[in-house]
Amino acid sequence: MRGLHSKQLMMAAMRCPVCRAPDTRVLDKRDSADATTTRRRRQCATCLHRFTTYERPEMSALIVVKSDHRRQEWNADKLRRSLQVACTKRPISAETIERTVEQIEAELRSRDQAEVPSSVIGDLAMDKLRKLDQVAYIRFASVYRAFADVSSFEDEVSRLIERAKSDAATTRAAR
Repeated sequence: MRGLHSKQLMMAAMRCPVCRAPDTRVLDKRDSADATTTRRRRQCATCLHRFTTYERPEMSALIVVKSDHRRQEWNADKLRRSLQVACTKRPISAETIERTVEQIEAELRSRDQAEVPSSVIGDLAMDKLRKLDQVAYIRFASVYRAFADVSSFEDEVSRLIERAKSDAATTRAAR
């Protein structure tokens, strides 16, 4: 394959998911808003089936260190599900949740450490949720902090109210 143009190489490498023919052609290519993903709309030259592929850079493995010192690979879906549960029946879109997961992952990767404690992930998620929706924040905190009793829950709500008052005073002072 030496001497082939890189676009020809890319086209030859993508097989049709229906007939498995190696000859597909790119009809449309678009980058995501944050330029982390490339979406390609393709068509098979043999059966004319159209399909979409997504290209993302391969990231180095990010290892999460749990509180019991077990290690497991970072799983954005796990965080996404936790945020979705916390945001159930709240006015928060799926796009907002996805953007929050992406922001947290980007922040973790920007630390240039192969391993990250799960507590850091939980703290980042709580910080994002506190700014996003207070009910979702309390829901997430109740699981993440494993409130032992009602007084623990009340303490967290009190801290949230105090932060909200402090934030409001800061905003008024800035005007």
